[in-house]
Amino acid sequence: MARIDSETLDNGLPLHRIRVDGTRATTILVAFDAGARAERRDENGTAHFLEHVVFKGGQIYRDHGTINRTAEQLGASMNAATSHDLVEFHITVRAEAAPQAIDLMTDFVARPRLDEVDLGKERGVVAQEIARYLDQPAYVASRLSALASFGDHPLGRPVLGPSEHLPTFTRAALQSFRHRRWAGCRGGAYIVGNTDHVSDDGEISELFERFPKLDEPEPYESAPEFLPRTLVERRDTNQSHLRMSYPLGYDITDAKSRAAARICGIILGGSPSSRLNDEIREQRGLCYSISAGIRAFADVATLNLAAGLASANCVEAYTRMREIIGELHAHGPTEGEVSRARAFVAGRGVLAFENTYRVADNAAHQGIVHRGDLDPDALIADLDAVTIDEVRDIASAIDPDKLSIACLGSHDADEF
Repeated sequence: MARIDSETLDNGLPLHRIRVDGTRATTILVAFDAGARAERRDENGTAHFLEHVVFKGGQIYRDHGTINRTAEQLGASMNAATSHDLVEFHITVRAEAAPQAIDLMTDFVARPRLDEVDLGKERGVVAQEIARYLDQPAYVASRLSALASFGDHPLGRPVLGPSEHLPTFTRAALQSFRHRRWAGCRGGAYIVGNTDHVSDDGEISELFERFPKLDEPEPYESAPEFLPRTLVERRDTNQSHLRMSYPLGYDITDAKSRAAARICGIILGGSPSSRLNDEIREQRGLCYSISAGIRAFADVATLNLAAGLASANCVEAYTRMREIIGELHAHGPTEGEVSRARAFVAGRGVLAFENTYRVADNAAHQGIVHRGDLDPDALIADLDAVTIDEVRDIASAIDPDKLSIACLGSHDADEF
């Protein structure tokens, strides 16, 4: 069982120490409710670009070379990520190096220099990152799917943003976004794993108080009404990438409902014996890759189906995929399906939580996005407790005819 001690610092930032026995590693993670959905239309891509440029230097570790060499000297694994809901920074080290790792990360993340020369270089780097992703058909299909599901709303825009926005990401613009969105009261700091070397005499808290005290940000734009759309980007290719998204109406703030929805996603397409994988791939041989899963944002959830397959098989697979959704909606799951899916996803969770970063990342999503329990054991317990009736309730609420469709391939929209 993880042991959790929490306090709120003077700058409003919650600091959580999550002790996990049996590990020699410590992960330090800081996250804010400042992802892509917090951006205004003309800011799209700002959150991700800011995530990049803080690594260029702080007040003590003043450039990227010093930061990287220090991390290497600590034997650290260090990275960051931006999603629609969160921006997060994390570093994992052997437990003895945790205080130095906290000093390093809180310096450049809390007090970034944002040098104009560095910004110019990084614009070129991020432009290449955007171009690389646009060369990947699966990414383009997922981007189309978000647009089909949410339209011109922050949830429908890409986290990376368009490359034409990059010149507008000036030092002043980045500072403005950061001071508007990186408030301690909408974030969290997590020290996870072996905490033997992390003192509780106030010294560590002072390092996290390098983050400035900021006003609570305005609420982000609520999720829009789901209006089904079909978007096809035609490409003359033998392969197609199909995406289908259904809105889910359960209470996203309820941990038990989130667990039941996750089991529902596993039954459909999240395991080797799932309905989609068994029939579309194994029995019919229509594709190599097919999956289903739940995307749970802070205030809305969708069931997402994805397939990569020969273009000649696309419409047949699409038709049968819709029928499978209809069958689950009408008849619900079997006891065996729920039992297998419950064991599968809970078992995968237990294995994932052997990694201190995964414990920290889960805590950030539970604490900041869903305002839920930070304890990884609580998530496993919720999954273990899911009943067939709870999964049936999720499935019966899916409208088989209310979906957005996105496809990249040699097709026209009227084929779907």
